[in-house]
Amino acid sequence: MTQSIDNSGINRRAFLKHSGSVAAGAAVLGRISSVAFAWEESTIRLALIGCGGRGAGAVGDALSVQNSGPVKLHAMADIHEDRMNSRYKALQKRFADKVDVAPERKFIGFDAYRKAIDILRPGDVALCTTRAYIRPVHVEYAIKKGINVFFEKPFAADPGGLHRLLRAGEQAEKKNVKIAAGLQCRHSPARQALIGRIRDGAMGEIPLIRANRLGGGGGLGNQGDKANDLMSQLQFGRIHLLWVGSGHMVDNLIHQIDECCWIKDAWPVSAVGLGGRVPHSKDLGQNIDVYSIEYTFADGTKAFCGFRRIARTRSEFATFVHGTKCAAQFSGRTHAPTVHMFKDQRIEKGNIAWTPTKDQHSPWQYEWNVFIESIRKDRPHNELKRAVYSDLTSLMGRAACHTGQMVTWDQIMKSGFQFCDYLDDLNYDSPAPVKADKNGLFPTPIPGRWTEV
Repeated sequence: MTQSIDNSGINRRAFLKHSGSVAAGAAVLGRISSVAFAWEESTIRLALIGCGGRGAGAVGDALSVQNSGPVKLHAMADIHEDRMNSRYKALQKRFADKVDVAPERKFIGFDAYRKAIDILRPGDVALCTTRAYIRPVHVEYAIKKGINVFFEKPFAADPGGLHRLLRAGEQAEKKNVKIAAGLQCRHSPARQALIGRIRDGAMGEIPLIRANRLGGGGGLGNQGDKANDLMSQLQFGRIHLLWVGSGHMVDNLIHQIDECCWIKDAWPVSAVGLGGRVPHSKDLGQNIDVYSIEYTFADGTKAFCGFRRIARTRSEFATFVHGTKCAAQFSGRTHAPTVHMFKDQRIEKGNIAWTPTKDQHSPWQYEWNVFIESIRKDRPHNELKRAVYSDLTSLMGRAACHTGQMVTWDQIMKSGFQFCDYLDDLNYDSPAPVKADKNGLFPTPIPGRWTEV
């Protein structure tokens, strides 16, 4: 009953290769209020903060928005100049005059985000797409300056960072700052159609949701002399060190955990979990190989979420909904809008009762279409609280598996735990917050001894 039915083949890379271009427009000089963008065809200027693959993907989606006025990449910021220059060349090749970043608008260093945001105007967008560890600092500053924000997931590496974002989100509401979050599946029309049917009672009550992301993958090898160097950790630690990127489970499964909460239109009251490593593991990072999480909602509904990265094992990438009347598939591989309702609880191709109209774009593109329109029309648009709550839910599950304890919503909402408490003062010479031992092994969660809430 766990077979994923997925024929769409939509993914971000494939979409970007075939996406169209938007009509270019002349930039308007001077400072323009966000309201002005509602009536004028002014250029929306982007600042890319964090020039990795996800940031470049987000820029590509933004520049591919159709029929909504000109959008241009105006500034870039990173802590690595070579990475920035490489990404700039690739983006300019694909988008030509929509990428207009003069040398004086390329900023390097831990304070580069400030310089990139400072040259934006209200109505422009700061794309906060670095590793998760520093995201709250960047988003908070952009909101303080009155600049619209797109921020990628995971949104912070720990509860303390997420609560910092919640406080910033409150200021965004007061300032009418628009915020889009990298949980793009919420913008899929096919998924929205199934949500509508669930809300209308077509599936009956929903006592069970299942979401799995299972596959292969390698661990972290010995980093030698680089193991305890901050800048090196930021390079190799994206999914291998909890303080840098929240770990591989949260980095990947947060989308489907968000889907579970969307289906229920609620946040879980508690989480318990099991996890572990394969025997004789040579992984020197902080992840465990298997996460099995049981979320409980206030009405007793269960959401079972599984994550695994072990070579030569069965793969699955899908979310399933089980109602008292029938079952449904909510999503498929690579976040494809694989959506079906079935005649009963059997998830089989020959048992499909309903399928919505196929999505015409990737969920990433729909997300940016809506965001840019919200800016143009000065429409309220703030996804921060909802996105952070989904991340807090993910951290509940991570902590339950790592500690071997039940973790409650009340606990996570009160937690100020941080892996690194000097984020605002980081520089190239800062000490690394976590240290490997003499054998290159980083501290690994041991249930009964570990703390992260």
